[in-house]
Amino acid sequence: MADLLAKLGLDKLERALLYGIILAAVLALVAKGLHFDYAWFVFFVRWLHVLSGVMWIGLLWYFNFVQIPSMPKIPDEQKPAVSKVIAPEALFWFRWSALATVVTGLLLASLNGYVMDALLLGKGAGGKALAIGIGMWLGLLMAYNVWMIIWPNQQKALGMVEATPDQKKAASRIAMLTSRFNTMASVPMLYFMVAAQNIY
Repeated sequence: MADLLAKLGLDKLERALLYGIILAAVLALVAKGLHFDYAWFVFFVRWLHVLSGVMWIGLLWYFNFVQIPSMPKIPDEQKPAVSKVIAPEALFWFRWSALATVVTGLLLASLNGYVMDALLLGKGAGGKALAIGIGMWLGLLMAYNVWMIIWPNQQKALGMVEATPDQKKAASRIAMLTSRFNTMASVPMLYFMVAAQNIY
């Protein structure tokens, strides 16, 4: 099995993603057929929004459920493997998937005609616009934290920008606490995003 997967080139991430896209297209054609109309385009943007969100929140939860709790257990001589190799790569995908999630989410809300109602939290009317609006505002706050607080502080903590040892320690704590805030906020954010589609 491993030999077959290697022959297909699945040892390369780019090929795995390309094959995933091809497989999704083939299965979509078999299941229903693709009709490239406005409704399909809106669906496609929603799909991109979900893919981006899965990567963003998946990495957020990886940092908070795996990496941060594991760091004290890693011997000091092995920590550079995480701080110099794994963390910078994960932070690259983390921050760009956050931006992609926000951009596709705002585009989706615009295409569906509810972006202003959601941003204004339903103008007091409640319902779907209020639910999706709460989710959107939580997501926007979280994305702001990623780019404006977590990323600048992680750059100091990981030695990607010059900082004193005390500055690195303080930056690490700020990044961790803000990341924990985002983990907390992700729970109601996901609830309201899904609730807006299902119970309102």
